[in-house]
Amino acid sequence: MLSAVFPLVRPLLHALDAESAHSLTVAALARLPLRHAPADDPRLCVTVMSRPFPNPVGLAAGFDKGARAPDALLGLGFGFVEVGGVVPRPQPGNPRPRVFRLPEDGAVINRFGLNSEGLAVVRARLEARRNRPGIVGVNIGANKDAADRLADYVACTRGLAGLVDFITVNVSSPNTPGLRDLQGEAFLDDLLARVVAARDEAGTGTAVLLKIAPDLSLDGLDAMTATARRRGVDALVVSNTTVARPASLTGAARGETGGLSGRPLFSPSTRLLAETYRRVGRDLPLIGVGGIDSAEAAWTKIRAGASLVQLYSALVYAGPGLVEEIKAGLVRRMEAEGLHGLADVVGRDAAELARSA
Repeated sequence: MLSAVFPLVRPLLHALDAESAHSLTVAALARLPLRHAPADDPRLCVTVMSRPFPNPVGLAAGFDKGARAPDALLGLGFGFVEVGGVVPRPQPGNPRPRVFRLPEDGAVINRFGLNSEGLAVVRARLEARRNRPGIVGVNIGANKDAADRLADYVACTRGLAGLVDFITVNVSSPNTPGLRDLQGEAFLDDLLARVVAARDEAGTGTAVLLKIAPDLSLDGLDAMTATARRRGVDALVVSNTTVARPASLTGAARGETGGLSGRPLFSPSTRLLAETYRRVGRDLPLIGVGGIDSAEAAWTKIRAGASLVQLYSALVYAGPGLVEEIKAGLVRRMEAEGLHGLADVVGRDAAELARSA
């Protein structure tokens, strides 16, 4: 039903500034009665991190920052939903305006700055949905003015482990000053050791994921993947938004600072995904994010090494019907190739896509 309504309401939403439209959308979803999505084609089921995902198409972090509507979002057909980012203490983020549509480019630029209602509020909402079906994860970060940023990640892990299926350690947001410095080898090693220890102390089966930036050098990627493997991270999320500005951008907002997402991010994030797969193979699952706006784009991410994929920005332009379109397209691709599942596709063209994506 929402898919049918979206073409009618899109002009109204896009008449509003991007952040107001987004807030209105999340508020509306939070008020919907709970409904379960129709059962997925069993060929879409994938088992990752010892969990059976009904389909590989997830919602990326940033859409539902406050965990207001994870069950409504699962009802749209997503195989999993990642809420957040969450930081320990409430913080307003950067001044508005801080998110900009680039419709000509199928892109979005944001500089939210990890605006968050804080750990206590998000924890209470996730506690209220405890034992409901559906795979839900949470993205965690550090307060902008934290004296000890590593301690902030530990606090979020302790507060949320057991309430979600996975916790994503976000050290790759470009909108919090100094946060990407935590991608340095020494900092990252200490951070991951402390987060994994906090998860283990909580005695839960919550997986720990690491989200990386698309702007990493290959030397940086070598160090990061080695550290993630050494510290027992359960999966890598590739990738966050980019600070780069391709010359092909034509949107009026192309000069705004912040992280660029959407279609222009597809090639660099897919190239990094393929390079990551070449380093970790099947030993460490990968979640492919960046510029997914069609079944073909999702299929390419899987060929590059993703066991799961996530999208967000494309929903701004295509609406919630895109989720079912992607799943149907993946099934058609499997049928065309005589496949009974996606496992054989994961990473099969990583070497080629590392060169040409």
